[in-house]
Amino acid sequence: MPQPSAPRRTTGRPPRISREQVLDTARRIVDEDGVDRLTMRRLATEIGSTPMALYHHVSNKEELLVLLLDDYAARTLRRPRMPDRPRERVVLAAATIHEVLAACPWIVPVLTADDLMAASALWFVEQIVDGLVECGLTPERAVHGYRAIWYYTAGEIVVRTTAARRRADDDRPTYRERVFADLDPSETPRLAQVADHWAPLTAEDTYMEGLRALVDGLLATR
Repeated sequence: MPQPSAPRRTTGRPPRISREQVLDTARRIVDEDGVDRLTMRRLATEIGSTPMALYHHVSNKEELLVLLLDDYAARTLRRPRMPDRPRERVVLAAATIHEVLAACPWIVPVLTADDLMAASALWFVEQIVDGLVECGLTPERAVHGYRAIWYYTAGEIVVRTTAARRRADDDRPTYRERVFADLDPSETPRLAQVADHWAPLTAEDTYMEGLRALVDGLLATR
């Protein structure tokens, strides 16, 4: 009596992947090796699929970074209880964004692409713009004010994180330290006065102090 034949094995299509797999693997790559090492080819290889399969979920690396940024913001940005005073709402919203982004190791290169924005952060942008309007700025000037606050916030993270990474990678005196060691007091007397403690002074965390000064300046011109 003939035996039933064994089911045929099919080959060809790789197993279907999910967007969650894509984001989890991409997040691991950027956490371990940085944004520069994240490519669609490497991502596909580590998932065990093909680059073409990834394009069902993301069209390119920039879109993938937007998804990562939005996913990170959705998981970490918590809406605080906002104070009644609009000026304080502006400060708290900006400080919350700063705290969350500064803790993300791969965020710095993404922040330099100004059009990449997490949708989850829009509530905080709303608080800043609305607070500035309630303080007397026109909506148009409030948008300009938000941009100034954002540039200050993102720039502070970029400069501080990049400097920390450079110090960790190389313990030799920096170019600035060598220049400051040979300052001519007759040419730059103020810089010469603080040259010995310039590095620790500029390493201090003064974000909140600068943020309040910036907000005060924006509102003083209304």
